Amino acid sequence: MNTTTADLSRYSLGCGDRFGREGEAQLQAYADARELGIEVAPVWNKSHREHKTVGTGYRSVREEADAAVSAMGWQHPYHVDADHIRIDTVDGYIPYSDFFTLDVADKIGAPVEADDEEAFVRDLRRYCGSLAIPGVSEPIAVNEETLRTVGRRYLAAIAEAGRIYRRIAELKAGTGFITEVSIDETEQPQTPEELFFILAAIAREGIPVQTIAPKFFGRFNKGVDYVGDLERFTREFSDDLCVIRFAVKEFGLPADLKISVHSGSDKFSLYPIIRSAVQQHDSGLHLKTAGTTWLEEIIGLAEAGGEGLAIAREVYRAGVNRFDELCAPYSAVIDIQRETLPSPDEVDGWSGAEFARTVRHNQSESRYNKQVRQLLHVGYKVAAEMGTRYTDALQHYREIVARHVHENLLERHLKPVFGGDARR
Repeated sequence: MNTTTADLSRYSLGCGDRFGREGEAQLQAYADARELGIEVAPVWNKSHREHKTVGTGYRSVREEADAAVSAMGWQHPYHVDADHIRIDTVDGYIPYSDFFTLDVADKIGAPVEADDEEAFVRDLRRYCGSLAIPGVSEPIAVNEETLRTVGRRYLAAIAEAGRIYRRIAELKAGTGFITEVSIDETEQPQTPEELFFILAAIAREGIPVQTIAPKFFGRFNKGVDYVGDLERFTREFSDDLCVIRFAVKEFGLPADLKISVHSGSDKFSLYPIIRSAVQQHDSGLHLKTAGTTWLEEIIGLAEAGGEGLAIAREVYRAGVNRFDELCAPYSAVIDIQRETLPSPDEVDGWSGAEFARTVRHNQSESRYNKQVRQLLHVGYKVAAEMGTRYTDALQHYREIVARHVHENLLERHLKPVFGGDARR
């Protein structure tokens, strides 16, 4: 569709790093995976919100990624993602990113011009009737009202994606980059049939989309496991992969278009389903994870004891005392039962090992507490406010922190999701 696209590996895994200290530990996980025949491209990602909270500049992610690649002699693809950008934040990312996640969920349901709606219906009227998509379990009944409903709900969002995409293409001056369209941060999930017509709208807008991040059925809370109907997710995820393949051919979208799973970290109950479906349909996959790196830092600091444990305890105490402030920006993707949280005084009595066992996402561990884990997930602002005290602790306890970061990516994400098939 457009010469501004860059090559995107079949499999990729986003590896956010809020404090920019774990690049080498993260990349070592990808290198070790390659030794096992698991070829996955790392994608360092950091959102505007995270930059603002931590006080970092857009350049920092590129510098971290490039430094890790240089230090380790990495000879394989990698990317830097301008994560969840909007038209008012995109410009600052341009010099440093080659992967752009266009976040247009806030435009879903925005008013659409009548002429635009009519043109959308006219262009896609040929699909009215019984639409049979190869691999999808049942034919899809489509009528004009179907098209109008999708148009009214999504056309404004896709038009905004087009606006952001064209701004990037203008400023990148023909340099290749990867475009992802994100419509996941909304309350209402998209059905496979809606996804088909959303992709039609993206094609009509002239966006050479290479990954699409829909909102799936169920709860995708940050840093904890999936909550929802596994059977329904299995069916709809498989149908989504079939829809994407069909839409590529129907609408002339890039051949490497693949599905993207946001809030994908630690969705352990979904990993076998995702892996099986991707293998079955011979599809690509992008899985985005971010905050779990920060959580592995806290776990490592707690286990280290001393100043590390003191920092972990202080972050938790501040999280309880500043609950509303810290949770508000993440209200759609966390579900914390506040009344069940242990008191800060109780947590101050925990050993480093007890703290780590409580936070580490091991569901067979009797101490594991997803309420505590989610609160700490959003508590990185407290660590940012500690400034060099926090980052100096990361350096002082470098070995144990890096071990946890590496193990988390390799053992809990790369192997379960991509192992056994990502051998290309």
